[in-house]
Amino acid sequence: MSNARDPRFSRPGHPPATITEFEGVRSLHLGTSWVQGAMRLARPDAIELEYVQMMMMWTLFLPEPSRIVQLGLGSAALTKFCYQRFPQAQVTAAELNPNVIAICHAHFGLPPNDARLDVREMDALDFVLDAANHGTVDVLQVDLYDEEARGPVLDTPEFYAACAACLKDGGIMTANVFGDFSNYDKNLDAMREAFDAVVWLPEVHDANIVVVAFKDAPQIDFAVLYERAADIKRRYNLPAKNWVNGLKEWMRDHLA
Repeated sequence: MSNARDPRFSRPGHPPATITEFEGVRSLHLGTSWVQGAMRLARPDAIELEYVQMMMMWTLFLPEPSRIVQLGLGSAALTKFCYQRFPQAQVTAAELNPNVIAICHAHFGLPPNDARLDVREMDALDFVLDAANHGTVDVLQVDLYDEEARGPVLDTPEFYAACAACLKDGGIMTANVFGDFSNYDKNLDAMREAFDAVVWLPEVHDANIVVVAFKDAPQIDFAVLYERAADIKRRYNLPAKNWVNGLKEWMRDHLA
């Protein structure tokens, strides 16, 4: 199933958004075979892809954020999930491609904007550079593919410094770093410059590595984190114990 020629999702000036369906999973593409997001039709409100689930790792540290921002909408899995499952939070998404926004409304269950949900057609860089957003965000989720998926679209020290500036004290950024191997060190170095502490989990799903960047380095107590992971599993059905295991492994490998 594909909608390559649907004019609603192929406005000129941006890659067209198309969908395929296979074994009950609808996938989003931007004019290429790369999967930019996915949704299981039987569970449209769940987060289907493992690395996208890992982008929710901030829940281990911030159980009740008041503002969550997504840079890069993808198939709207994170934006939808945060909007539905964190009713106390304002949820904002910045997405440059109007075709992606349109297809998420039409085929991926993205609700219309309201008092708590604000999906904006805009450049993520403009969002983080806007001083009005500085110091206002608890959680920043960054997943900025382009249609070629060679690496994050925005990966400069200036970009990550602006991301850090958007966070409140104690705020957390999760970011998907993927693509060519040279991208990893470039992005991690830039994040380390901007954030107090940066950790990442083992690679999953086509070389996606999820990085967690803390505005202020947290006190890590694994007994507490495993308790929180059990609560996250109960409450949101996310595999949070795996995330804590990954953090433990990272600390063993990098802080020894």
